[in-house]
Amino acid sequence: MENENKLNKRKEIRLKNFDYSSKGAYFLTICTQNRENILSRVTMPVGVGALDDPPSIFDIIIELTDIGEIVEQNLLSSERIAGVTIDDYVIMPNHIHAIIYFDPDKHNNPKNGSSKAPTPTNEMIPHVVSTFKRFSNKEIGRNIFQRGYMEHVIRDRADYEKHVKYIYENPMRWHFDELYEE
Repeated sequence: MENENKLNKRKEIRLKNFDYSSKGAYFLTICTQNRENILSRVTMPVGVGALDDPPSIFDIIIELTDIGEIVEQNLLSSERIAGVTIDDYVIMPNHIHAIIYFDPDKHNNPKNGSSKAPTPTNEMIPHVVSTFKRFSNKEIGRNIFQRGYMEHVIRDRADYEKHVKYIYENPMRWHFDELYEE
């Protein structure tokens, strides 16, 4: 009985004392269902990557699939929502990383948080993600995303730069990535 209670307790992923209804940048990771490699292909030109010629971020080629192109269009169309800016992103074969900036002062109907949340929640981030997924899935004709997403609040300039670097270098590390699936 005691073990069952331990299994049901969920880890708190939100920052304590952070106002999620304030403006800020968020690093998001959205994965495909069952980590299916349907969004893109990460390749290098022939001859690059040999021991005497290690790959650089400029050598990597990301080819979006037809599904990946639909996903990219829908991700970028999220900027039609007032106060939302897609700052940077990468579409990997089975996941997407994006930095989304939200400014509630520019939104037509800002909300002060969800009544069900233990801490104030920026409802725009879940709204943007669910809208993006819904429109992508509708156009594709099936659900391609796993439930939920991972978010990280960008805390300062150094944190922002670290996550931008991660986005740019992620294709170079694809075969070593924790989300890599053959």
